[in-house]
Amino acid sequence: MANVLLAGESWTSHTIHVKGFDTFTTSEYAEGATEMIKGLEKLGHNVTFMANHVAPSDFPVTLKGLQAYDVVILSDIGSNTLLIHPDTFKKSQSMNNRCELLADYVRKGGGLMMVGGYMSFSGIDGKARYQRTVLNDVLPVEMVEGDDRVETPQGVTPKITDAKHPVFSGIKGAFPKFLGYNQLKAKGGSSVLATVGDDVFIAVAEVGKGRSAAFASDCGPHWGPPAFVSWKHYAKLWSNLVNYLA
Repeated sequence: MANVLLAGESWTSHTIHVKGFDTFTTSEYAEGATEMIKGLEKLGHNVTFMANHVAPSDFPVTLKGLQAYDVVILSDIGSNTLLIHPDTFKKSQSMNNRCELLADYVRKGGGLMMVGGYMSFSGIDGKARYQRTVLNDVLPVEMVEGDDRVETPQGVTPKITDAKHPVFSGIKGAFPKFLGYNQLKAKGGSSVLATVGDDVFIAVAEVGKGRSAAFASDCGPHWGPPAFVSWKHYAKLWSNLVNYLA
């Protein structure tokens, strides 16, 4: 089984409450990958979770540090969180470009998966901006410029296009509906495994000695509704993706 680094999937909400003349604020911290981590660990994988507020300082800054993991998963973590180390932002120190390190990691045998969200791929208002980084060269999809969200509050069901691929080993039947996804397009040399209309939902590719994968929607709420998280194949799907990448 694989050693996995999962970075992202956390947020802090700071809310202003207005009650007549008076106001007060509340803050709340939340994580979105709990069920994904449980599923992977149940099926034998070792998962190191690195929240968004920890990643700027703690995400590996050397190739050797990345190679301690078989697979790296980026989920709802913008490129700035990787690019701008605190020592660069606060002290103007030169640091390794961690997007370049990830690209090198893949080409030398590592596995990389990006999972969708408001801060994945191009992201909301184009703020995740991975299409402007070297990860654009190793991910198995073409990212669109600007805001890449496709909001589908009515629900949309991805279509599996290659049911015989190892990613779908042991998985029968249709996907649950999703409430949105990042718009992704097919890239030459990649394998498209699932689609929503003309958009890519799951794709994989071999890059040098390594592999990469893209999953266009959330691993959990809000785009991935409870029906997805409680889907009988939920853990199996993520485990299959990790096994393929590793």
